[in-house]
Amino acid sequence: MKVLFIGNSHTFFNDMPELFARFCETDGQKPEVTMLAYPGKYLDWHMDEYFATRFNILYGGYDYCVIQQGAHPFPEVESTFTNAKRIIEMCRTAGTVPVIVMTWAEKRFPENQAKMIDCYTKLAAETGALLSPVGLAWQKLQQEHPEIELYWKDGEHASLYGDYLIAAADYGVITGKTELDLPPIGLDFMKDKDLGKPRRLIEDPAETGVDLDPEKTAVILAAVSAELKKLKA
Repeated sequence: MKVLFIGNSHTFFNDMPELFARFCETDGQKPEVTMLAYPGKYLDWHMDEYFATRFNILYGGYDYCVIQQGAHPFPEVESTFTNAKRIIEMCRTAGTVPVIVMTWAEKRFPENQAKMIDCYTKLAAETGALLSPVGLAWQKLQQEHPEIELYWKDGEHASLYGDYLIAAADYGVITGKTELDLPPIGLDFMKDKDLGKPRRLIEDPAETGVDLDPEKTAVILAAVSAELKKLKA
């Protein structure tokens, strides 16, 4: 299985696509993941950088393309629809299944989640793309389990537990599973370092693995599973 991730820092944080791949490996799959994700960029930027986006989708031989729009601040719905639809159309041309990621609101602006939920629910319904219910599960956990910190220290990016949620939701949607039993593992590409310039990230993948609290990850998986079941109902 080959999967292309398109997005920004909310996709590349803590090597989330690699965590997704490791989840797939627990099923005996051998996924190949590729990423087109750049800090602060939205889907309109990916369309302005059309040649790289086009080439990867049309010639990459991907089974799935996971599409993440910028989230903080959340752009106009019209822009999201216009650019997401262009990417989805290219996916269909290439025989690739498009997956829309429902993003999460900033920690300080939880009221923004409703707009994201409405936008992505309508986009998926209108295009027939798969929907990864990250924002729905995120909101549920914020309300019912605030002791699980899903945010990184900036209140926008995902913590290790937030990225666990994202990877689990993408995994569930792509595999079609609604009952998730995944290992309590994470990837930390900073290990408490600041994400500054020059960026001080860990170069050796063998050093990024971390063990997460299995009680917390079980709660996260239950929340994601509940939202996946609702989508299938």
